[in-house]
Formats: sequence, C-alpha cells, structure tokens
Amino acid sequence: MLRKRFLLPLLAACGAAVEISVASSGGNATSGLQYGIMEEEINYCGDGGLYAELIRNRAFQGGEKYPSNLDAWIPIDGSALSLKNLSQPLSSALPTSVNVKGTAGKAGLTNLGWWGIDVREQTYTGSFYVKGAYNGTFTASLQSNKTGEVYASAVIVSKSARGEWTQHNFTLTPTKAASNTQNTFSITFDASNTVDGSLDFNLISLFPPTYNDRPNGLRRDLMQAMADFGPKFLRFPGGNNLEGDTLDGRWKWNETIGPLKDRPGRATTWSYQETHGLGLVEYMEWCEDLGVEPILAVWGGFALNGDAIPESELGTYVQDALDELEFLTGSVDTEYGALRASLGHPDPWTVKYVEVGNEDNLNDGLDSYKSYRFQAFYDAIKEKYPDITVLASTVEIDFPGDAGGDYHLYDTPDNFVEKFNYFDQYSPDHPILLGEIAAIQLNGREIVWGNSSHFSQYPWWIGSVAEGVFLIGAERNADKVLGTTYAPFMMNLDNYQWSPTFLAFNSNPDETARSTSWYLYDLFSHNSFTHTLPTTSNSSFGPLYYVAGVDNTSNSHIFKAAVYNSTADVPVSLTFDGVKAGTSASLTVLTAADPLGMNEVGAANIVDKKTSTVTAGVNGVFDFSLPNLSVAVLKTE
Repeated sequence: MLRKRFLLPLLAACGAAVEISVASSGGNATSGLQYGIMEEEINYCGDGGLYAELIRNRAFQGGEKYPSNLDAWIPIDGSALSLKNLSQPLSSALPTSVNVKGTAGKAGLTNLGWWGIDVREQTYTGSFYVKGAYNGTFTASLQSNKTGEVYASAVIVSKSARGEWTQHNFTLTPTKAASNTQNTFSITFDASNTVDGSLDFNLISLFPPTYNDRPNGLRRDLMQAMADFGPKFLRFPGGNNLEGDTLDGRWKWNETIGPLKDRPGRATTWSYQETHGLGLVEYMEWCEDLGVEPILAVWGGFALNGDAIPESELGTYVQDALDELEFLTGSVDTEYGALRASLGHPDPWTVKYVEVGNEDNLNDGLDSYKSYRFQAFYDAIKEKYPDITVLASTVEIDFPGDAGGDYHLYDTPDNFVEKFNYFDQYSPDHPILLGEIAAIQLNGREIVWGNSSHFSQYPWWIGSVAEGVFLIGAERNADKVLGTTYAPFMMNLDNYQWSPTFLAFNSNPDETARSTSWYLYDLFSHNSFTHTLPTTSNSSFGPLYYVAGVDNTSNSHIFKAAVYNSTADVPVSLTFDGVKAGTSASLTVLTAADPLGMNEVGAANIVDKKTSTVTAGVNGVFDFSLPNLSVAVLKTE
C-alpha cells in the first residue's frame, strides 16, 4: 500500500522539449551555494561516532541529570567494580573513578565499546590512569566477545604508587582482523601484588588510527565520507546541544579545551552524557583537515526549557562569546590567544561567520531574542570584529546592519518542492544560511514532533530529489544564500534519537552508509558556479526545475536540474549564449529504481549515477532527456 501512495497527483510532462536559453551575463556574482556540515551531539555522532575513542564511559562522567555509572564495563574473574569519589580524584573535572577489587590472582575490567569494537591489522594507542601501590604488570588486550580469541595484548610495567595517580601508555597491534565487531577491551592485573587487592582506575582510553593521524582525533571513514562530497563549511557546535536544557546546562567552550583529564563533559539534550573529548580545538582541527570554513555558534542566552538571561545580566555571556573568539583568532599577545598557543596552536585561526544561538524562534525564545539578546551579541561582535558576518538563528527577525539569518526546514517532499521560490523574497544584504535541511516524512503523512520514530529511518530517494528541487531554488539565489547542510548529519544505528541522517554508521567502518542525499550533495557541491546566469524558457518550472551558471575557474557553463513528478521523461533543448555547435559537455544523471529506496548501513548503494558526453548540435543546442525523479548536472568541457 505504501509504495502506491508516495506521490501527489503526477504533473504532466510536455511532449515537446523544454527549451531553455541561458544568457551570457546579467546573473548574480556568487561563490555558489556552499554545501557543508552541521555537527550536533545527537545520535552518538560525536562520542561513539566521529570522535574516534573506542572506550565507552571511559571516565565515568556524570551529573545530576545522568549520574555516573558503570555502563559498558563488566568485571573479570569475579572482580568487584565500584564507583568512588575519592578525596584525591584524578582531577576536579573527573571526580569519579572505578575501584577494581580482586580476591587473589587476576583481576580486571572489560569494556564493551560503542556497541562493539572494530579490530583490524593496525596500531591502536591507549592509556589509563591508576591510583594505588602495585608492584607488577598490567595487561591490556583486545579479544572476541564471542570466542575469547585474543587479537592483541600488551604488558605494561606498573608505575603505580600509593596516593598518586599515574598514567600508563601502551599500543596494541593485532596480527589478524576480527571477523566482526563483537569485540571487547580489557585491563587486568595481579590483585595479590596490591596492598588490599584493589586499584582505582580512570580515563581509560583506546584510539584506532585517526584521520590525518591527529592525537585525540576523528574516525577515518566518517571524515573520508565528508571529504569526498566536497564540503565548504562546518557549523558547530550544533543546534539544541549548544543551548542545553537549562541555562547552566549550555555548551561551555572553555570546558572543552585542554588535557582530557580537565574536561568535565556535560549532559546533552539528547539523553546521554558527553565527554567533551571532541571540543573546540578538535572542531577547528576538523575544519583544517577538510579545508572548510568554520561557522561558529555562540550561546545566545537561552535554554530549551524557555529560560532566558535577563537583559541586565546578559553582558557576562556576551563577553564569554568575545573571549571565545579571542581564543580562536587572537594573537599570542592576548590573554586567550596565549591560552590557545599553550595548547599547541600558536597561529590564530580565521573565523568569518558567527551564529548567535540556535532556533531562538522556538520555545518562547523569540521575544527576548528580537528585543535585546541578538542585538547585544551583534553589536559587541561587530564592534570588535567588523569583518565577521553575524547570523541570527532564525529568519523571523528584522536584521540589523549586515546581519543574516539561519533558516531550518524539516518537511515532506511535496512541501520542499512547493518552496522552490522561497528565497526570491530575501535581500542579498542579509545572507541566509540553510543550517538544517531534510525531508523527514512521506507525502500525505503528518509530521509529529517529539516522536522521531515517526520519521523515516534513512533519507529516501524521492525525498532527496525534492531536497534537490529546493536547493536549486537556493542556487538561483546564491547571492543571498550562503550555504546548506543536511541535518542531523550523522547517526549511530546502534543508539539514536533522531532520523533520517546524512551519514549512518555502526561500529564497523566498512558498513558506513552514504545516504541518497549524500549523492545529491556530492553532485551539486562538485559543480559550483562563480556566477548564476539568467534563463528564458518556453515552459514554466515543474516538473523540470533548474538553474544555470558559469564557473570562471574552469571556463565551464553549468546546468543543474531535477525532475519531480513527471509522467514521462522530460526532453530538454539547452543553449548557452556564446557556446557554439560542436562543444562537448558531460551530463551526469542520478536516479534510483525505487522512489522509496534508502541507502542502509551495511547494504549496497541504490543511487544509479550515469555520466555521458553530450555534444552541442546546430545553433549550439544540447539535446537530452531526464527521467522522472532524477537529479542532473550538465557541464561544458
């Protein structure tokens, strides 16, 4: 039944060709619509996902909302595990540790990882802190949770002493790959060589090789999936997680920097505790590694529970945002620039875009945002950093000065198509970021907020095509629209709160799924305009939607198109002013056999990509046809 209801009444396609003429001038100078990344600590996309740490609950972090616990840890050989808040903790940020007590002989603890641990022939780096006198050795190992087969082990000579926390480092290099990710990590010791049969452990860590071999770095497969589609920016540190459920629960940048033992973590707005291992510096290194522009979100004085900082008290938080910018961009002669240098980054980063808050039009936040909160941040940032573009977290505001806004859209495919002309209304003096965009529900079905199980698990093809139609409308206004990103961006299939997402994964990097929308972004991102160009046609938009432009860097003319709800293939006769007969162009067309088809974790890609050569005939006409529910790019060579 479902597969017969996925379309609205089909739009008739003309039997005659849609004739499109592209002018040689008169369009908008633009850097082209930029396709980017939105990071949100949802769906375990940071901890348990992009952040490559393999140990779950490595430092027993917790608080009032999510108390410290022994999740993912199990004792070995009858050992007893208990959480302790010692009078001398590892640090004030990590006050809770685990006591491992054995009776005699081998004692220890095992970690289940983030619903499994990937083991292959590569070098893993690890460390742990121990408190207590111990004359002996520790054994760290990776083994199968099913068969007990040990893939790698390392013997570490104890440096542990009474009354002190000591760090122990090791490497593990398996000589064979595991056949699956049902593996665990363990640390064992000889309890008989301790004073009372027990030792205290904290910050137990294990990393595989990371992208660009960064210490405390990011997962290779997910970073490569991002690098491959050619992103231009990263919006961070996400959406709701920036705000927090309460005012004090906000994301605090200065608690995410420095040594891991000094990062307390916090309760996310997504039902779990985060470690802050992926912090502000790691975000900027992420930008460096992918060569993308940072779009920094600063906390705007509002929480998800509806509380707002009063105007009389807002100055402290405005200054905190300025301090964060100084940390990122200030010279080593400044207080916070010197702090950044002390953490290994003497050269300042460049930040061109700052967004204030997230979705402040929701949860009764709009009144305070419009009346004083946004203006206070805008004025202070522009006074100190006049070249920074300051973005509001909504478009439901009268923009001061050269401020821009952030537009979010979660909807059905049909409604995406209906908004094709949405950005015609905006002025280029106030740029718009499409910070969160996704088709999330089938046509004809109601979107029920607060019930993510009501949404599609993965992006599906007709939804991706509809997103393509909407983004073509944004491309037509690329002098006004800075860029777009799919959101949420990543999802750990073993534990998630929201779907669909751009990239889906589990503990096995070989099973990471690049969604149908990933293929849309990949095609459009790698074919950017430097100028849009005006078009005339014998037909109105629909079922064929398109935009044309030129890329002066390659001296190429580009035509982007999508066909949504046509009864037949759509023939196109396309001419570019100044492009002569005999000119060759590449035509890339994306289709899928099933409009409801999805790219699932561990399954094959359902998107069919075909590239052919089209040659301009008499009068420079490119003749080709595009099938229903297709996305295409033609680029002259």
